[in-house]
Amino acid sequence: MLEVKTVDKPDERRDFPRGHLEAVHLTGLDFAVATFEPGWRWSESVAPLAGTESCLVHHNGFVVQGRMHLRMDDGGEGEIGPGDVFVLPPGHDAWVVGDEQVVLYDFAGGMAQDYAKAQGT
Repeated sequence: MLEVKTVDKPDERRDFPRGHLEAVHLTGLDFAVATFEPGWRWSESVAPLAGTESCLVHHNGFVVQGRMHLRMDDGGEGEIGPGDVFVLPPGHDAWVVGDEQVVLYDFAGGMAQDYAKAQGT
C-alpha cells in the first residue's frame, strides 16, 4: 500500500522547552522534523519529561541547519551540522551550539514515537 504524507500537515506536534517536533506516522516509519532553539540542552529541556538521566532514544537523522554537540554516556563526543547524516544510539546528552536554531530530520521512528513524551504517556 502506498502512503504519502506531508510534513506541512503533521499528525502530531510535541512542544518542549526551547523546541518542538512535528511528526508524520506511516506504516513502518515515523518521521519527525525537530527544531531546537539556542540554549536548548536535552538534560535541561527534555530530561524532566523523560524521567531519565540521558536520552534513551535511538536517532537516525539528517541535519538541515545549525550545529549540535553530542556527548555519549561513555564519554565519547562529537558535533553535527548542516548536511550531516548521523546514527546516535541511546545514552547521550545533546545541546545547540551557537546562536542559530538547529533543524533536523529524524527517520525510523525513535524521535517521533517516544521523544519528549511525559512518563506514562
